[in-house]
Amino acid sequence: MDTDRLPGCYRHPDRDTGIRCTRCERPICPECMISASVGFQCPECVRGGSGTGHAPAANAPRTVAGGVVSGDPHLVTKILIGINAAVFLACLLAPPLVVQLELLGRYAAYFGAPVQGVATGEFYRLLTSVFLHAEWWHIAGNLLAVWVIGGPLEAALGRVRYLAVYLLSGLGGSALVYLLTPPNVPTLGASGAVFGLLGATVVLMRRLRYDMRPVMTMVVLMLVLTFVPFGGSLSVSWQAHVGGLVTGVLVGLGMVAPPAGRARAVVQWGACAAAFLLAAGLILLRTAELT
Repeated sequence: MDTDRLPGCYRHPDRDTGIRCTRCERPICPECMISASVGFQCPECVRGGSGTGHAPAANAPRTVAGGVVSGDPHLVTKILIGINAAVFLACLLAPPLVVQLELLGRYAAYFGAPVQGVATGEFYRLLTSVFLHAEWWHIAGNLLAVWVIGGPLEAALGRVRYLAVYLLSGLGGSALVYLLTPPNVPTLGASGAVFGLLGATVVLMRRLRYDMRPVMTMVVLMLVLTFVPFGGSLSVSWQAHVGGLVTGVLVGLGMVAPPAGRARAVVQWGACAAAFLLAAGLILLRTAELT
């Protein structure tokens, strides 16, 4: 028997860890550990309340980013997956929906036809396109990535902060697509948001001083798949991937870099506002160019 091996997490025995819950002292892995005022606590101790006689919410432990710990740490991830799946099924039943929701800069189906696209004021396309997918393998790959990357990230950031990273990364990816892609080329998919989650995960792991090699390998692999041509009917939008990744890194830094304290929330939501304004600036710049 290897006596030098660290103990396994009590919820995930296959994961070695050197961290223990400060209340029950059971070993917990990064996915299970929840930031408390002193050290980390396990999910069961968090659900058990503060132990001070107050309501559990009074001294509710916080995530590493300051978010409130929830009973289901993957709830928003599940909802996002459900929305993507529902939109995909709706588009299968009513294909014209894709044309109405996909990302287009400026497009007319024929001479004299009404002009469509973001440049005409249809700014909603910048976000609705993030929930569209063209093929079953397209949505399967993206949603698998959302589950694998997004679930642990949601547990670490908290629901609201995690949702902000997802939506802003999707918007950042769409903004770069809108800026650099020909206006009549349609774009759709959650890849920008997925790359944003990956970027925020890199920042989080750096902040927690985890081994960076696995996540950096994933980043390099996904970027290689972005820029290396491959067969298939669906082209990869490198603009969405790069825009989402950069946005995810920037928002992730704003979420996990500030130390705990009253100013942390100000910095976090200030970073979100800055990311939104940057995307909005690119969108307005492109709109002025096309109109």
